[in-house]
Amino acid sequence: MHDIRLIRENPQAFDAGMAKRGNPAESAMILELDKRRREVVTQLQTDQARRNEASKAIGAAKAAKDEATANALMAEVATLKERLPELTAEDERLSAELDGLLASLPNIPLPDVPDGADEDDNELVHERGQRPTFAFDVKEHDTIGPALGLDFETGVAISGARFTLVRGHMARLSRALGQFGLDLLTREYGYEEVVPPLLVRDEAMFGTGQLPKFAEDLFQTTDGRWLIPTAEVSLTNIVREKILAASDLPLRFTALTACFRSEAGAAGRDTRGFIRQHQFEKAEMVSIVEPDQSEAEHERMTAAAEDVLTRLGLPFRRMKLCTGDMGFTAARTYDLEVWLPGQARYREISSCSTCTDFQARRMNARYRPEGEKATRFVHTLNGSGLVVGRMIVAIIENYQQEDGSVAVPEVLQPYLGGLNRLEPR
Repeated sequence: MHDIRLIRENPQAFDAGMAKRGNPAESAMILELDKRRREVVTQLQTDQARRNEASKAIGAAKAAKDEATANALMAEVATLKERLPELTAEDERLSAELDGLLASLPNIPLPDVPDGADEDDNELVHERGQRPTFAFDVKEHDTIGPALGLDFETGVAISGARFTLVRGHMARLSRALGQFGLDLLTREYGYEEVVPPLLVRDEAMFGTGQLPKFAEDLFQTTDGRWLIPTAEVSLTNIVREKILAASDLPLRFTALTACFRSEAGAAGRDTRGFIRQHQFEKAEMVSIVEPDQSEAEHERMTAAAEDVLTRLGLPFRRMKLCTGDMGFTAARTYDLEVWLPGQARYREISSCSTCTDFQARRMNARYRPEGEKATRFVHTLNGSGLVVGRMIVAIIENYQQEDGSVAVPEVLQPYLGGLNRLEPR
């Protein structure tokens, strides 16, 4: 959500920010709605004050036996009472229209975000790790995976396309990855582990920006609640409608949850294999910080996600997303892309974003600086600490052996009872 005061003060800067996101200039429409609403509010306040003033004057006129004045005042009060509900309704209508327009617009990118239309315009920040070499023809994960427990056929038979039954070695690897991710994030990066609800209300989805714009990408239950597409929704809404003390910040949360996405906009993309599923597990990171700490927190969060990949021995690169490739709520996003030898290309495996105060305004999440009476909006950040399914894909392809087995990264071996190789059935 955008600050209407900033739009009033500098509409040109707002329109320039929207233009970078591929949106038309909206400030004129916003300011016209804002002007009309403020005029209605002013008239409403004036009429309410006059009604109160006239009501008191009626008593004084009657006490003075001035019936003519009393009757005139009563007629005026009656007119005002009829008009006030109309003004109130108009105020509510204009406020809803203004809020709806502001809620439909994406966050403004930070100055260092590169301009661009799509992923081809993203900016390489750095590459880390050594790509593996093989003395045999490498295979993609969907060729190797079935013998290790990625049961694509049964998953489809049970639930339809984009569902996979994970069993045997792959189920154990999945559990190990989730545990490893949580241990690293909680013990070494100070994130508080949370087990959050997987079903949330409209307000929670609105607060983090999934509603109303992306309803088609979500799954909704018959009672109107939503299955979370990421634990970002539940974790960020922990501070919804709250006023925090500055001493409470930063707050850092992590959760390993199932995530559900309809992938409505991904028709025909990644239909094979384990890359793009309707249901997957992810260890999410969320930070709630003071505004002057959000830059450092974005780097810290992204470094934590990079550390996961480094410890797993996976080659990756960090990309700074361009304006046309960023998510709706993000002001800046770093994507981590892991090297997949079977596909011979980098694929996104983590995404870390700073949303500045955009989500906080939608959630009314504030804090009170030390020694101040006024409150300010917090800044929120979110990132994928470890996406289990895509990490399984990366491990299979980078650690594949000629006989169809897969070596286990050393850091995961303790979680697998010392097992160092996953053998095909």
